Amino acid sequence: MNPLIEFSQEEELFRESVQDFASKNISPVWEAMDQASSERAVVHKDMISKLGQQGLLALMCSPKHGGQGATETMATIAIEELAYADPSVATAVYTLLNIGWPFILEMYAKEEVSGTIIESVSRGEAFFGIASTESQGGSDIANLKTRAYQEGNSFNISGTKSFISGVNEVFNLSWGGGWLLLARTGGEGYKGISAFAAIARENGKEKAGLTHSLFHGAGRHALSTGSITFDKFVLPKSNLVGQEGKGFYVAMEGFNCARILVAAACVGATRWLLEKAAEWIKEREIGGKRLSSYQSVAFKFAELAGKYEAARMMVYRAAKLFDKIYIAKDAVFSKKELNGPVALAKMWGPQVGLEVAQEVMKWYGAASFVSSHPVQRSMLGLLSYVVGAEGAQNVMQHIVARELLGGDYIR
Repeated sequence: MNPLIEFSQEEELFRESVQDFASKNISPVWEAMDQASSERAVVHKDMISKLGQQGLLALMCSPKHGGQGATETMATIAIEELAYADPSVATAVYTLLNIGWPFILEMYAKEEVSGTIIESVSRGEAFFGIASTESQGGSDIANLKTRAYQEGNSFNISGTKSFISGVNEVFNLSWGGGWLLLARTGGEGYKGISAFAAIARENGKEKAGLTHSLFHGAGRHALSTGSITFDKFVLPKSNLVGQEGKGFYVAMEGFNCARILVAAACVGATRWLLEKAAEWIKEREIGGKRLSSYQSVAFKFAELAGKYEAARMMVYRAAKLFDKIYIAKDAVFSKKELNGPVALAKMWGPQVGLEVAQEVMKWYGAASFVSSHPVQRSMLGLLSYVVGAEGAQNVMQHIVARELLGGDYIR
């Protein structure tokens, strides 16, 4: 119990329902999912369908589009529990992408565009994520090269996006899906960027003007990553999300939503790691003494437990602030005030998770160095959120420093 993180009765009941679902449907199969996807490109349609049936996809969207009208706090609860059940974080990350970006789509896209997409996502028939990263830029969104030229009532888009989640899912789920695509419609810098609902596959039919490839990552295998190349890909003008030239700001709001949930996934996996560690060090004997009897182990465990608690509080602080701004629409808070708390949670959550995983591997010893060991599977999934994905650690540190010291002192 943590009195600094208070949940309503509704939120506690929701947590229990997600825990029950995850323990029955995810915990028994997550290792098999990770192994299967490490060997060949597999879309786990059955799991995605179950997530949809449970109401966890498009969770924050309006019920009229198949969502639950949930808060960011409830989404954070769900993602934490899913990652505890699948500590490779693949299931949790698939879910959070299909919570955060449909929420942004519903806020800023035309309803005739967003409605069908969100309904399909909510049923587990489509994927909708973010396509911003490019090979030359990574987190440097303001300098992206993908270009969108307006031609009458359409936009003609050309460019390549790399390290994009959900590529295989878009091209294999029954409806299809796509991404919130960032492309340059104006001059250089962030003011020349617009956002689009780029649907690569709709009603099972692939659109013309694009190709894709898949990457084989080191971990988190049960969610695909790849690249998409747009070659004179045509989108109706109605697929513009928000105002032309304001795509950077739309994306930043989406990243604030998604980064909280990424950090929540890392916190959930960290809890699983600490529990596995506690079981192991209390049972394993070295030199006639339990491993937990050695101060070098017990004191480190205590230190890591403290870091986990800190990370969890950071995550829920950011989630509750998000809800005050976007759900309660409390005028006391501005959207800009989210930047620091969100970046701090995203900076701390993956970092703590990776540190815990590395220490737990040391306690398990050589056994954990086998690729099939569950702790190693978790460590590799967490690593993906330290080296990048939804904002690299250095970017998060830059944002925190800028918010604390002021933009005049951090350029």
